[in-house]
Amino acid sequence: MSTNNNNVVIVGAGIVALTTALVLSKHEDLSITLVAKHMPGDYDIEYASPWAGANYFPVGAPGSNLQKFEKATWGELDRICREVPEAGIHHQHTVIYGRKKDVGTATGDWFKELIREDAWFKDVVPNFRILPKSELPPDCDTGTSFTSVCINTAVFLPYLLGQCVKQGVTIKRGILSHISEAASHHTSGTASVILNCTGLSASKLGGVMDPSVYPGRGQIVLVRNEPGVMVTVSGTDDGSEEATYIMQRAVGGGTILGGCLQHNSWESQPDPNLAQRIMERSIDLCPALAPKTGKVSELSIVRHGVGLRPMRKGGPRVEREKIGDTWVVHSYGHAGYGYQSSFGSAWEAEKLVGEILKEKAKL
Repeated sequence: MSTNNNNVVIVGAGIVALTTALVLSKHEDLSITLVAKHMPGDYDIEYASPWAGANYFPVGAPGSNLQKFEKATWGELDRICREVPEAGIHHQHTVIYGRKKDVGTATGDWFKELIREDAWFKDVVPNFRILPKSELPPDCDTGTSFTSVCINTAVFLPYLLGQCVKQGVTIKRGILSHISEAASHHTSGTASVILNCTGLSASKLGGVMDPSVYPGRGQIVLVRNEPGVMVTVSGTDDGSEEATYIMQRAVGGGTILGGCLQHNSWESQPDPNLAQRIMERSIDLCPALAPKTGKVSELSIVRHGVGLRPMRKGGPRVEREKIGDTWVVHSYGHAGYGYQSSFGSAWEAEKLVGEILKEKAKL
């Protein structure tokens, strides 16, 4: 990538923005500034990434952009897991259960690809196997297990930020009302390409205002208990928007108990009744969480949390668009799949930035 004007501004500091910044920073001829309202270390309802589980539960339909990004991302998460212990990712034995009665529900649709016995990712992740009926809970019809990864977001996001800084990326806080303002945040005052990695804010940001972006509310309980397994089931009997998943984060990050997928809810405060149901369901699914009593009182709670997944009808948007005089590469709408599609999305954005700069160089 070479051009006279190789200034790039990345808007956002969630998982997609930071991964994209890191991938682009490997190009020594690029001068990169990242500007965002929220940064790693912040806990805010507008900033989804810290609240995430986070893990690799692939859900992209075969042939979709999301599936392509998820497939591409696994190798890098696996490599970081093996080679960079300080990044806060570890491998985890994973069990997925499916119930026929969840087909067509909000969480059933969400888990559709994940619970298939002929899942496309069976050749991507290690140790994939179909569970025999003898290993299934009574209300489940299918089940698989494999080795996945679970990420301590409180360690991984600052790790990515630090790697970007090491590679020469300038990090700034700022609030934009229009995407075109991003260029002025570059250290030089101008930029040839803007990367729009604004997540849910893409629905409100001037120049973008994507009406297909909306919140998918998730609620979690973070506990100190260690189940030693990552496990989920395709739905619950507590309503079509409720889910059960258990993820033990790496390096002392505690265990995430979830959850729900409430479409178009902006509610930032945890619902105590939902929290109670989440904890009860988690213990039912994984008795190892409360081995002595089997009761919620045995859970050692760190915090309750709410995150708004940046949902988008039609899936993630990773494409280029000219807004005014400036080229913008969009990468947003990753819903609850930002971590597991992060590197795939970043490499796609990298390709688009390369095309733009090549075209500019010819002018």
